[in-house]
Amino acid sequence: MAKPNLIGPGAHKKELTSLLRDNARRHRLSRVFSDFVELSALTVSNRVDKLQFDKREARYLEIVGCYEREEVERFPIMFAVLVDWLSCGFSDCLGDLFMSLELGDNFKGQFFTPYSVSSLMAALTIGNATDQIARKGFITFNEPACGAAGMLIACADALSAQQLDPTRHMHATAIDIDATAVHMAYLQLSLYGVPAIVIHGNALTLKEYGHWVTPMHVFGGWDSRLRRAEAQRQAVELLGAAEPAPAHIEPELDATEALADEEAEADHAEAAATADAMANATREIVAQRAEQLGLFS
Repeated sequence: MAKPNLIGPGAHKKELTSLLRDNARRHRLSRVFSDFVELSALTVSNRVDKLQFDKREARYLEIVGCYEREEVERFPIMFAVLVDWLSCGFSDCLGDLFMSLELGDNFKGQFFTPYSVSSLMAALTIGNATDQIARKGFITFNEPACGAAGMLIACADALSAQQLDPTRHMHATAIDIDATAVHMAYLQLSLYGVPAIVIHGNALTLKEYGHWVTPMHVFGGWDSRLRRAEAQRQAVELLGAAEPAPAHIEPELDATEALADEEAEADHAEAAATADAMANATREIVAQRAEQLGLFS
């Protein structure tokens, strides 16, 4: 089957929808979509993550075994259409497709934030990233309940708008409890060239079922870069602990202001705890991969 000749994002979405529906004649559409993103994620992973190759190759064969030959042949065409679609520019293409297919009820009522909203939030949150990157060399992003990674894609978009290269200047850790969301996130981050670890797990209990490393995580040597950054962080903390904290006097607050500050502090503490937990999960995965590859002496 020849690869279709498409023009524009709308045409890509329409063609991908048609191909998915063609494969849904004997299967539920939600199952076909889920299998498509998993097969595509497995294909990408098995080109770069040899530590998990055997298990994921077996899973690939298990999935295609449920489809007839003509149906199997459509999956790589779908992948090619998705690659062309994402080449049109930063966007949450799979999240958009998921919502247009009305698959939310099949996946526990999931809803993906429109990319325009994610893009605005990313631009407001990141601000001027040049100074941050000048100090550290890159910015790390942690996203619990990442969905299809629309927010992280928007962060890459925001960095690009500042003439900063996301493939070199950002690293993302994404987590979601839903396997299909994990595959969507991994696939899009991989195809957009974002260095990332996507964790299939529970961001609240920190239970991990598996993890996926994007091609740019591997090709960019991010296991080593993250280990070096962690060593530098620990050194700064060790040196900082020996320095006396500066004295300061807090201004008096009325009861309303005090309550608002307490609530804000609690929210900040909860967000910080989540970010720390995800950072720890990243460190554990990086250490595990390094040990498996024999990088530790």
